[in-house]
Amino acid sequence: MRFVVIGGDAAGMSAASRAKRNAPDLEVVVLEQTQDVSYSACGMPYAIADSRRQMDELVVRRPEVFRQKQGIDLRTGHRVVAIDPRTKKVRGKTMEGRDFELGFDTLLIATGASPWIPAIPGADLPGVVALKSLEDGRAIQRWLEREAVKRAVILGMGYIALEMCEALRARGLAVDLIKPGPVFLPWLHPDLAAIVMQELEANQVGIHLGRQLQRIESSGGKGLRVISDRPALECDMVLVAAGVTPNSQLAENAGLQLGPEKAIDVDKTLLTSCRDIYAAGDCANAVHVVTGRKVYVPLALRANRAGWAVSDNVTGKRAELSGVAGTAVFKVFDIQVARTGLNVAEAREAGFDPVETVIQSRSRAHAHPGATAIQVQMVGDRQTGKLLGAQMVGREGVAHRINAPAVALHAGMTVADFIQCDLAYAPPFSPVWDPLLTAANQLFKAL
Repeated sequence: MRFVVIGGDAAGMSAASRAKRNAPDLEVVVLEQTQDVSYSACGMPYAIADSRRQMDELVVRRPEVFRQKQGIDLRTGHRVVAIDPRTKKVRGKTMEGRDFELGFDTLLIATGASPWIPAIPGADLPGVVALKSLEDGRAIQRWLEREAVKRAVILGMGYIALEMCEALRARGLAVDLIKPGPVFLPWLHPDLAAIVMQELEANQVGIHLGRQLQRIESSGGKGLRVISDRPALECDMVLVAAGVTPNSQLAENAGLQLGPEKAIDVDKTLLTSCRDIYAAGDCANAVHVVTGRKVYVPLALRANRAGWAVSDNVTGKRAELSGVAGTAVFKVFDIQVARTGLNVAEAREAGFDPVETVIQSRSRAHAHPGATAIQVQMVGDRQTGKLLGAQMVGREGVAHRINAPAVALHAGMTVADFIQCDLAYAPPFSPVWDPLLTAANQLFKAL
């Protein structure tokens, strides 16, 4: 039996490795269009921040390890261009331009996602870059070093944009953020978003909201100019960080069903609409545990977990994934920002009757030195009392605290249930009443 995997990063290599562990005699072939597999993409902004670091430090396992120690037929430089579900074959081209064709018994599509590039003139100019693959990271490092970049403009204000903003400031660059939308971090409660914006401004980052992008142009020599409906922004590099789109074209051309955001539609076992073809990682959708609806939320943990589930199903150990809560965390300078579940607008759109509360507490006991403020927003449903989501912003104690409401969402807990949770307390880590419990108490009163 031959198990073919398209894509050699998180979902793909997790599936390939576990499949060989589950069934050592299984023929596993991985087709990866680049020369890089199994690396920590989330670590790239932090590697870029330090000019002494090499991007290859983020490689978790090199191709030869998969080939020699695990017996996986890993073929790098192999780009799949078509899938034929009827004949159960894939076709493609190697980096050298040679055509290839390969049959499969079971197939996993793990093609990931690509940066969304705005359709404006100049988006393909030298110095206009995006960050998704390891080679993207190398290209950014080379450009920074070779061109002596002093100023950068970032298109977008999402997770990657803000992490890269900090990274480029750490290298001494002046940074401007620009986006067409008028609201900074629209998914975050305004009180919490204001704290993040203040942190950016304190670190001399320019924030340009509501700018309608028109074009990017050369400005003499190797400089660039970002043109919008307001004064132009001069720079030496433009980073496009306005989100990603799932790489689902192969699946769509093969007749597979797509879901939200044109991600490949899968069931709880990661099976697509075509028998014997699975999809996992940033190219596929998931079920939201709060709403029960299909969503596109590309997450690193989900990709690895989905790869494992696919391999178990391929090797006869049935596995299902319950879904995602959309839990995420990022750092921008000294501020931690975290979320899980739904905000008020999302809850209302999903048919709930949402009620929210926003509180300010402290990261440590009041008399313990070093305590800093933590803001918590929490959402519940008036009709059922269920906890629907939470957001947090603070200088410490945010990143891991968000895991408690995330678990509560997976468990379907009510706000009253959450209030009774036995959360840990010691003065260096929390007040007696953890900020989450304080928020839950206030939300319960509002419900």
